[in-house]
Amino acid sequence: MNRFPSYPFSLLTKMILLICSLMILMLIFLGVYSNSKYSETLVEQIGIRALNVAHSVSEIPEVKNAFYTDNPAEIIQPIAEAIRVRTDSEFIVVGNKNGERYSHPLEDRIGQVMVGDDNERALLLGESYISEATGSLGPSIRGKAPIFSNEGEIIGVVSVGFLIDDVEMTIGTYVTEVWYWIIISIFIGIIGAILISLHVKKSIFGLEPDEIGHLYKEREAILQSIHEAIIAVDKEGYITMNNHAAQQVLNVDGALETGKHIKDFSSHAHFMEVLKTGKSEFHQELWVDEEQFIVNCVPIYYDDRLMGAVSTYRNRTEIHKLAEELSKVKQYSEALRVQTHEFSNKLNTISGLLQLNQMQEAIDFINKESKKQQEWIHFLIHSVKDSYVSAVLLGKLNRSHELGIQMNINYNSELKTPLSEKQREGVVTILGNLLENAYDAVLETKKDHKISIFFTDIGNDIVFEIEDSGIGISDEEVDKIFTKGYTTKKGSHRGIGLVLVQNILNELGGELSLETSELGGACFILTIPKVKGLEGDHNEKQAI
Repeated sequence: MNRFPSYPFSLLTKMILLICSLMILMLIFLGVYSNSKYSETLVEQIGIRALNVAHSVSEIPEVKNAFYTDNPAEIIQPIAEAIRVRTDSEFIVVGNKNGERYSHPLEDRIGQVMVGDDNERALLLGESYISEATGSLGPSIRGKAPIFSNEGEIIGVVSVGFLIDDVEMTIGTYVTEVWYWIIISIFIGIIGAILISLHVKKSIFGLEPDEIGHLYKEREAILQSIHEAIIAVDKEGYITMNNHAAQQVLNVDGALETGKHIKDFSSHAHFMEVLKTGKSEFHQELWVDEEQFIVNCVPIYYDDRLMGAVSTYRNRTEIHKLAEELSKVKQYSEALRVQTHEFSNKLNTISGLLQLNQMQEAIDFINKESKKQQEWIHFLIHSVKDSYVSAVLLGKLNRSHELGIQMNINYNSELKTPLSEKQREGVVTILGNLLENAYDAVLETKKDHKISIFFTDIGNDIVFEIEDSGIGISDEEVDKIFTKGYTTKKGSHRGIGLVLVQNILNELGGELSLETSELGGACFILTIPKVKGLEGDHNEKQAI
């Protein structure tokens, strides 16, 4: 069922009617103007033609001399008729000062007085002119020229004429032909109007103007109600659309106004890449101040042509906060599970010692385990200021103990520098990935399962060293381990840990280097600038 109201005239009908009406009016106007102009021009040209013939006849010496003979008509009539035939004139009449004819197409009218009463200007004033008058042959366009004697005296007049009926017949033939082509043009125009209207209708998906307006308002309402930031650009990179969330969530101080180039927005690298390659980019990470966003950018195509790109920004900071809380619960749960399993074994050991009546050994065992756990907790509280880093290290200590791995933290380690939220999240993620990789590495060997950790914040950088007693990393694998999907381990969903570590370090401005461990395996050295995370977060907006 159509959710839009029906209209008495569709856009297709309106366009056909409007285009056809405009075209028909223009063609009719053009036809009327062309006919009028042609008629005017034709009459003018025929008058000029008649006047030129009259001038020519009036200058013939034989005609002039004939006026002094006893019978001028005998000489003038043959000359005038010959010229009339050659010029296709209707008549050439030569008369004397009294208007008596010396030539005429009808010989029986020679000697009679000329008809029309339009000879005065030629005979009295000596002027040459064009006139319209009704003569013995009917209404005609005439060219009048006086005949002068050798002494300059007016002795007669020449009248050359074309019948108006013949002129109108010529005009009618032209008009008929013009209107014939106008009618054909109208039919062609109607077909063209229909085809154009169908094409336009198809290009707007059969929608009516009111429907387009309704959908536009609906789209705007939807865009502005979306919590995610949305930005669209054309193929040149100029912003064509953005919603309120783009201004508010990204907090870019007017850099995203419509018409501005996307380069005015500092985090535009993904846009330029998509416009250059025409390929979509999904789940890219972007930091704007202290906020982290997940960016999806896809190209816009129309008729297989790249027209622009649109990008969405999903705030991940809020999700991270919730995930962190869940992660804490999970870590606590994991720690409790490990401790439960570990203390269960220890309780069984204590129970066995008590059953064997080894009281002192049981007391010594309890004191030893309690002292070891308290030492680690006291060390982490004293040496590591950030509670998140302390928690992940303590959790990994318990995890390594459960796996039968001897994990030691160098007692000279110290991390008193306060970490920004971005640094804290990065360090926790990096330590988690590197230690999990170390667990896998040492468990694959038959050597002693050992892992050593050292960290310090002396100087301008925070440094972590993580060593293991695994099989190490060969020179051939060094260039591949940071490639997404590359792994030497079995199972799916592998090959993303070190890539994630490298991406986080790029955000933090840090570096990761690889050496051979004194324990026989790999030694990862992690350095993170202190200032990058604390002060640079407010100025840097870098897309990964």
